Amino acid sequence: MRSASGGASPWRRSDPGGSGELSRVSVATTASSAPEGSVSGGGRGLSFLDAFRSCFVPPEARSPETSMSDDFHPSHQLSQSVSSQGSNSGSTFGSKRSIKGMYSPMHRNSLEREMPGSTKFSLAQIQKATKNFSPNLKIGQGGSGTVYKGQLADGTLVAVKRAKKNVYDKHMGREFWNEIETLQRIEHLNLVRFHGYLEFGGEQLIIVEYVPNGNLREHLDCVNGKVLEFSMRLEIAIDVAHAITYLHTYSDHPVIHRDIKSSNILLMNNFRAKVADFGFAKLAPTDSSHVSTQVKGTAGYLDPEYLRTYQLNEKSDVYSFGVLLVELVTGRRPIEPKRSIIERVTAKWAMEKFVEGNAIQTLDSNLEANNAINLAVEKMFELALQCLAPTKRNRPSMRRCAEILWSIRKDYRELVVPTSAMH
Repeated sequence: MRSASGGASPWRRSDPGGSGELSRVSVATTASSAPEGSVSGGGRGLSFLDAFRSCFVPPEARSPETSMSDDFHPSHQLSQSVSSQGSNSGSTFGSKRSIKGMYSPMHRNSLEREMPGSTKFSLAQIQKATKNFSPNLKIGQGGSGTVYKGQLADGTLVAVKRAKKNVYDKHMGREFWNEIETLQRIEHLNLVRFHGYLEFGGEQLIIVEYVPNGNLREHLDCVNGKVLEFSMRLEIAIDVAHAITYLHTYSDHPVIHRDIKSSNILLMNNFRAKVADFGFAKLAPTDSSHVSTQVKGTAGYLDPEYLRTYQLNEKSDVYSFGVLLVELVTGRRPIEPKRSIIERVTAKWAMEKFVEGNAIQTLDSNLEANNAINLAVEKMFELALQCLAPTKRNRPSMRRCAEILWSIRKDYRELVVPTSAMH
């Protein structure tokens, strides 16, 4: 019933690992939908663990949130959201939502900013920028196309996603236009910037900013021979939380990404993170309801409730973010078939270790534990456990996740650099 649609992020280098990328899946919808079940809360007890284990049972087998604390200052990092232009098809996604305060554009007058995707490209320009799609400039390969590094006439480096030429695959065309529709409406410091697109002579091209430092998965795999320090992992988690918070809450229309995973998290040279690949993105309902839709995502990151009911809302991204938190701590991929059966599904194994009081045993072997890391791992896993709750209603919002991560970083820094040393 599932069909793999390729796993590599379209904005990154090809996966060099022997195990390959987790497959993205697309499952046909059905007319029926299951009612949302309830789960009793409980903290780190066996009853909660039993509920959590149900997340990993095959689908066929089976509160008010707090306000922002004084320690959470998104305005330091969250910026550059602007009102977006309409699509070429003339469709509209409703009235503009308020983006004042911490998500407002900073440093430049919004009226002077270039709108996302407003650059007009010709095929000749793109061919020149990519040296006629030279294999030497190929930086990524996915199920929906190939990505090339390019340089525009003004020196701007770009990533050019060239869609597969398959006139018989209607899904490819829908993903292409869906990604454009989404990218035209979003802009944030922690999202890849959209430059424009081109459809001409059988070519379907999407042009975004080039992010030079590879993706998170590559760094967790130590592809470049360097270990990604724990402090950087925590910063990356915060950046991703900011990006998804913006998509869910502060963009002109709420957006559900549907494919949050480490290979879609691109890194700048200073290790600031940018979320990429909006081919699976879906416009969210403006109320607290859900949309019934075809299941899309990547194995290991998929919300089991969404997989079971086909009912999608923002909390499906929260589940994927919980898996990402576990990935950041352990360094492992979400599914590792070569491991023993009890360790094969990384999130399940890690959460069981956490509930048993042995969270630090899951720490990436490339990292050396200390008091600061021990505390941060405990708190990150506590947040991950909430994100991985079996039902959406028991998961926090992404805004709440960002708030908690800011608090974790504050405590981590205080232990790494004691107050006396700072003075």
